[in-house]
Amino acid sequence: MNDLKTLPSHLLEWLLDLPPAETRDIVVERDLRVPMPDGTVLLADRHAPRDDKKRPLILVRSPYGRTGPLGVMLGRPFAERGFSVLVQSCRGTFGSGGVLDPFRTEKDDGLATLAWLKEQPWFSGEIATFGPSYLGFVQWAIARDAGSMLKAMSPQITLSNFRDFKYPGETFSLDAMLRWTHLVHIQEKPLHEHLLARFAARRSFKRAFAHLPLADADRVVLGHRVGFFQDWLEHNAPGDPWWTPANHSAAVAEVTAPALFIGGFYDVFLPWQLRDYAALVAAGQTPYLTIGPWSHTSRPLFKESIRESLAWFRAHMLGDRSRLREAPVRIYVMGADEWREYPSWPPPGVRTERYHLQPNRGLAPNPPAVSSPDHYRYDPADPTPSVGGALLNEESGPQDNRALEARRDVLTYTTPPLDRHIEVIGPVSAELFVQSSLAHTDFFVRLCDVDPSGRSVNLCDGILRLIPGRPAPRPDGTLAITVELWPTAHRFRRGHRIRLQVSSGAHPRFARNPGSDEPLATATQLVPADQTVHHDPARPSAIVLSVLG
Repeated sequence: MNDLKTLPSHLLEWLLDLPPAETRDIVVERDLRVPMPDGTVLLADRHAPRDDKKRPLILVRSPYGRTGPLGVMLGRPFAERGFSVLVQSCRGTFGSGGVLDPFRTEKDDGLATLAWLKEQPWFSGEIATFGPSYLGFVQWAIARDAGSMLKAMSPQITLSNFRDFKYPGETFSLDAMLRWTHLVHIQEKPLHEHLLARFAARRSFKRAFAHLPLADADRVVLGHRVGFFQDWLEHNAPGDPWWTPANHSAAVAEVTAPALFIGGFYDVFLPWQLRDYAALVAAGQTPYLTIGPWSHTSRPLFKESIRESLAWFRAHMLGDRSRLREAPVRIYVMGADEWREYPSWPPPGVRTERYHLQPNRGLAPNPPAVSSPDHYRYDPADPTPSVGGALLNEESGPQDNRALEARRDVLTYTTPPLDRHIEVIGPVSAELFVQSSLAHTDFFVRLCDVDPSGRSVNLCDGILRLIPGRPAPRPDGTLAITVELWPTAHRFRRGHRIRLQVSSGAHPRFARNPGSDEPLATATQLVPADQTVHHDPARPSAIVLSVLG
């Protein structure tokens, strides 16, 4: 075949470090029409070798398009190595009919697509599902009901229940959801208009994040209301049945297809992805899990996902286990800067250790002595900003937190320099005894590594929104709260220090708590909160770490 025509194939193989292609002669059938029960037609492209063989099919359902570089990267690597690939545009995107109603129609549309596949003369009867983020969620939407035709799945940086991510700790993921709303509304514009819209959004996002009520945020960024963004603001109450079509978590334990999970320690979905992993393990399955030092948009993550998914699909659909690792769990230990393989997550040998908040902003394993509590004021008119962490923009990941920690609305508790390495691998939580002048308030907790120069780098964090009765006050009037942080894998090196931050927000990553008990969508009144954190023998606040060794 002409070398010029196959140059993209060779380049992709080199960039992704893939095994040699079995063929470079790939045919792409464009705009296949897939009918839905309501009469809507979704469009799909099929990538396959130029022969008449019925090959196992990899199904990719995406709201982000089927052509261009994305289509090539989703289709060609697999088609060149033993599979056919169907890349379908979700409802209301890139030529598919209907209106995009994110997350809520994917089960019905996905199952209708499986029914259509069974009627195609080129279909072998076996499928795998592949893709990150939204492309992973749609896999969970059909995984249980796909039956025996589903032979393997690779859900990456994703989760089975999008409601959980939208309201972490019952706050609202403002930055991520507004940016995603903007993305899907400009992604089909011509290139020059798309680039202009992205450039203009830099200023409009700042205005939107500073603006109240939140119901205006989509209009500030896009110039008009967006129905599904308004729905997310309106349907924020726990247990709202509106979210039922977007929640497939109850079905995870019934999925029998081998599953490969790929995630990142700074990914927005990691805690809930690990819940899905744990559900399969508890059901007696042996899913594989890879977690790297990545955020949601890290380029190395995509490379790893293609390589590992190819090995996974070849092992479970073609009987070729030559590139499949033996250990089910592979994680990157930050601080030690090395990949490790384990039989399970968390690794064997992990034990729980509490580091207690101490007087004079100390942090230590021993319980605190009698001491006075610490105080700060949270002003939602000047909300504590988000710095790094699990974000959907270029500011995600590990960042220097010193400027944040210098704010008067952030408390820090720090160990002395460590006399040995300490490896924290697994779940992290904070058990705090707090008080607030307001019944409606938030508490945000972050774990950091402080190096000998004083640079404080964030590892993981979490947030919790309090309302009257959640939790119930103790007899002394304090509230005993547990904040679940993102899991992590990190070595605190000898000479470094472990630091805990306590504050009441990370804006605009999470919508600020106005303190006024107004609805999420329409709140405009901002009430400062006077916060208290206790650390004494009767109220031993602590960070709870999973320590290995």
